[in-house]
Amino acid sequence: MSKVTPATRALAAASVSFTVHAYDYDPDAESIGLQAAAALGEDPARVLKTLMALVDGKPVCVVVPSDREVSMKKLAAAAGGKSAQMMKPFEAERVTGFKVGGISPFGQRRAVTTVEESALAHDLVYVNGGQRGLQVRLSPRDVRDVLKAAAADVLA
Repeated sequence: MSKVTPATRALAAASVSFTVHAYDYDPDAESIGLQAAAALGEDPARVLKTLMALVDGKPVCVVVPSDREVSMKKLAAAAGGKSAQMMKPFEAERVTGFKVGGISPFGQRRAVTTVEESALAHDLVYVNGGQRGLQVRLSPRDVRDVLKAAAADVLA
């Protein structure tokens, strides 16, 4: 497994301090984020999942704790829209350039990003590193700043 991905290149280019963590990815896991948290021995609230949605038909990337769900109503409001829905997997892969299970908010082709504000309560969080079985650990404030993301309550 390569530890250099578009995501890690984007973080390095932004001069962000991060560490890379590989784990055994289980493609049959019910929840990829929860499986990553268990494999890393971390609290699921600190292992963030990257979800792709459409708000009023436009792509939006949302980063939330792996043990929580997104409120589509709150996400639409946070992104300045009226309605939101999850993106189909093939569409998420096309828009981001990453495979499902390895979608990172960093290094995407283009996306507007929202970070769940509860993530900011932690010193360090894990975010997908742009490949299945690869996570990067960094400050949640760096996640927000590098992505130029809005921090909002989008949890169901």
